[in-house]
Amino acid sequence: MALTNVLLVSQVAGYFVGLILSLCIMVPMSMHVHEFNGHCLLFSEGQWQETDGQLSVTWASMAYCNYVIGVGILMFVVCLVQIYRLSMLLYRERDSSFLSAFVEAAGCAALCALAVSAAAMVTLGFMTWCQNIVARFPSCDVAAGQDIDKEDKISTNGFYMEMGTAQFGAWGAFATWVGLAVFATLKLCRYHQLENIRVSMYRERQRLVHEAPDSTPPLAARRHLTDDTADDER
Repeated sequence: MALTNVLLVSQVAGYFVGLILSLCIMVPMSMHVHEFNGHCLLFSEGQWQETDGQLSVTWASMAYCNYVIGVGILMFVVCLVQIYRLSMLLYRERDSSFLSAFVEAAGCAALCALAVSAAAMVTLGFMTWCQNIVARFPSCDVAAGQDIDKEDKISTNGFYMEMGTAQFGAWGAFATWVGLAVFATLKLCRYHQLENIRVSMYRERQRLVHEAPDSTPPLAARRHLTDDTADDER
């Protein structure tokens, strides 16, 4: 299989993985926001009340959860478009142009930055929430399903699994986009190498064209040599 096909197949496979991981980000995060009654636990803090044993939560901004969900949606859309585009190129046995390969490499690098920021946000924000939980429970997962905040009417049944899945999806997506950025960079390097070969071949042709008259005798000289040779033979 040609190098072009190998890169295209690798990219399609990478975008399929990115598509699945984007679902692992936006679906559990959306479920969490719904179950927490429109609140986001990322970076939220609180104090346990001695009177009723409830957690008085100071909710952090919803921008944290919205950002992670937005990154997941963006990844999902980009992966769908790229899977379709690259599959059509693979079916037609063609390859993308240099400009589209450059845009793809830049886009992958940008999504790498978005993915790592979302992953760090989920990890650090969840750690902040769990620090509140372990003040009353032995571990964060034990609090799942417990009525810890009746005032805000939140459901804690699946928050630990949801945050764990979103965290896995975000870090996995970051690794996937790093791989896709490498594939796109390899394609750019191949284009650059082919362009250098074309330029070298063009220069070599120009050199041969300019050197050809110097190495070949002029037409008049060739005729004179031919006449002298004929006279000698006579």
